[in-house]
Amino acid sequence: MYRPARVPSTSRFLNPYVVCFVVVAGVLILAVTITLLVYFLAFDQKSYFYRSSFQILNVKYSDQLNSPATQEYRTLSGRIESMITDTFKKSNLGNQFIKAHVVKMRQGGTGVIADVVMKFKFTRKNNGALMKRRIESVLHQMLNNSGNLEINPSTQITPITDQDTINLFTQECGARPDLITLSEERIIGGTRAEEGDWPWQVSLRLNNVHHCGGVLISNTWILTAAHCFRSCSDPRQWIATFGISTTSPTQRRGIRTIKIHNNYRPATHENDIAVVELDPSITFTKNIHRICLPEATQNILPGSTAYVIGWGSRKYGGNTVADLEQAKVNIISNDVCNAPAGYDGAVLPGMLCAGLPQGGVDACQGDSGGPLVQQDSRRLWFLVGIVSWGFQCGLPDKPGVYTRVTAYRDWITKQTGI
Repeated sequence: MYRPARVPSTSRFLNPYVVCFVVVAGVLILAVTITLLVYFLAFDQKSYFYRSSFQILNVKYSDQLNSPATQEYRTLSGRIESMITDTFKKSNLGNQFIKAHVVKMRQGGTGVIADVVMKFKFTRKNNGALMKRRIESVLHQMLNNSGNLEINPSTQITPITDQDTINLFTQECGARPDLITLSEERIIGGTRAEEGDWPWQVSLRLNNVHHCGGVLISNTWILTAAHCFRSCSDPRQWIATFGISTTSPTQRRGIRTIKIHNNYRPATHENDIAVVELDPSITFTKNIHRICLPEATQNILPGSTAYVIGWGSRKYGGNTVADLEQAKVNIISNDVCNAPAGYDGAVLPGMLCAGLPQGGVDACQGDSGGPLVQQDSRRLWFLVGIVSWGFQCGLPDKPGVYTRVTAYRDWITKQTGI
């Protein structure tokens, strides 16, 4: 008689606690695997910087390519940066390439040499020599297809350290720390500045008390307002300090010379500009270096965004602050500023207005001599105004009035050689 085989019970294998344990363990293993994968793909990476000099043979060098303030410089450097970016993004290094920036252009024979810094991200265990060869291979492909730019095909790249990169950028003008590291642009928000946000900002101190702001235009010269020295113009009574705090500055310097515009008119605020010579000169760092000066012909567009920075009081008649603050304002045309409800003709051609029509955001006492700045298309910052005067602070139709820097470019050059 056939007896069917007995099927062993599997109930002991389906114990709910065991099943739960297996599922949880599987989920944990999967989570750990994903975490490690994400870490090695995204976080176990290091930034690497490379320098290269591109010799452009079919562009004739001119003085217009000596200054990042000119449209010729912006146009050519923008073309080079776009060409490099497009090439790498389409290559097998598209995920590793971060950014390229022309830090300087100089003469090379009759042509132009563009010094470029490029940033990549590779895993920490990458083979440096192999990565360099891969980058050079992509660059050589680009040079063979460079469009209407004729570039010397013998271009080479050199790995550089983070400090080398900082040194290259700080030798030039107008770079904030986020540009120096070729990182995403940091959004400027709130009123309080962070260390290094405005590396050209200076506190001018009379008898060791903050009196006025200033802006670093070289390692030796500071630009400020003439009215800062109405009470005292003896250099021995002044010092300059650097850093975001007036109570604990990062560096101090003495003052050798104060040069006030010969035609400064206190009654009308005309020619409210002065230069101050440091003694000794300052050594540039990531957080202390110069701003770019505009060309005399640069157009400051009404409605465009600008920032005013300083340690001034937050309200009319208030006390100055210890930590550096920033305010976002808009450029206002002189015609609007001179309306009867505004300054009724008191704003002269050598002046510039900035604020908000409804008021509320403005420079105030203690900000005098400080900078009004704007950013260009390549994330470089330019000085467009010097805090000069205004009716009280932040009132509707009474914006801040600044010395228009473009109107004094020749004067600045005569005084400083810059």
